[in-house]
This record gives sequence, C-alpha cells and structure tokens, in this order.
Amino acid sequence: MSVRVSLVAAARSSSLLGERFEDDRPLDEAGWHEVRFAAPALIALGAAELRYCSPTPRSRATGDALGFAPLVQPALRDCDMGRWRGFTLADVTAREPAAVDAWLADPRSAPHGGEPLLAFISRIGGWLDTRPACDGAIVAVAEPAVVRAALVYALNAPPSSYWNVDVPPLSTVTLTGLPRRWSLRLGTVVH
Repeated sequence: MSVRVSLVAAARSSSLLGERFEDDRPLDEAGWHEVRFAAPALIALGAAELRYCSPTPRSRATGDALGFAPLVQPALRDCDMGRWRGFTLADVTAREPAAVDAWLADPRSAPHGGEPLLAFISRIGGWLDTRPACDGAIVAVAEPAVVRAALVYALNAPPSSYWNVDVPPLSTVTLTGLPRRWSLRLGTVVH
C-alpha cells in the first residue's frame, strides 16, 4: 500500500522581497485574499484522512481558512536559521557576505548557528517516510522551504537543487509512494 501526501505552500505573510528567515508573521491582507481566491480549487484536499500543518501562524491560518482543521506537526517546522532568524537574505548578505556564500555553496554548513540545509532536507524526508500507509490521502500545509525540502528528498536530488525549486504561495504538489521511494505529481498554482 502506498502513501499519497499533498503539500500546499502556505499563503503569503509579506511580499517576496520582505520574506524573512523563519518568518512567524501571520497572513497579510494579500495572503488572505489569495486563500479566498484559491479555496475553491484546494478545498477538496481537505477530504484527506490526515491533515497537518507547519507550526507557523501563516501555515495554520492557511489550513484553517481552507477548512482543513490541520494538526500542527513540529517536524514540519521551517529550517532553523539560528542568528539569521527574522532577517531577510538581503540583510544577512549585507552583514555576512562570506557566511551567506558558504551557506549557499555547502549544504553541510551552518554559519548562522542553526540547522544545515542537508539536515533540514533529511528531517523533512524523515517525516515523509514515517507517514502511515492508508487507503486515503494526507494533506499538509507548510512553508515553501518545507515543500522544497520535501521535493528534493522525494526526488533523491542533490541538495544543491534546493535552490532551484520555486514554490509560490498556495501551490500544491503530491507525492505518492513508500519510504525512500516517492513519485511526484505536480498540481496547479492558483493566483
């Protein structure tokens, strides 16, 4: 028996340029508007037997607004960015350009004092691999970084490919399979 996990990227809490590492801000007005607009296309995912979300306010709010009533999964938390938490990439690059270069080049590095990219991908993959086999479906609303990590893990892609995956708000992707043997089914992006 295989597992089917649909991942929904949380709605926005800021403009793309305003995105912060481990952003704990709630949905902004644009995010609420996007959820209302996307709801008709995504509401059917709420029929899943198991419904989860990342512990961030915007993931919980997105799941609740879609009627999923998701269970918070601590394992689906965003990458621990250590002392970079709350800053934008531009902020950190201006202050620590060599550290940012090292972090982008080596998935085992953690110049921020938090979680290395490779450990983050492995943690998300571990969550995927421990989903119970069921006849029905699983849905999880998560931060775009979590969705990226899940895709890299499921496709057994090199960690560097993480930086080449764009996950817009409210985009969906479905993974089917068994632990360490996943297939990808693309969904639609709703704007």
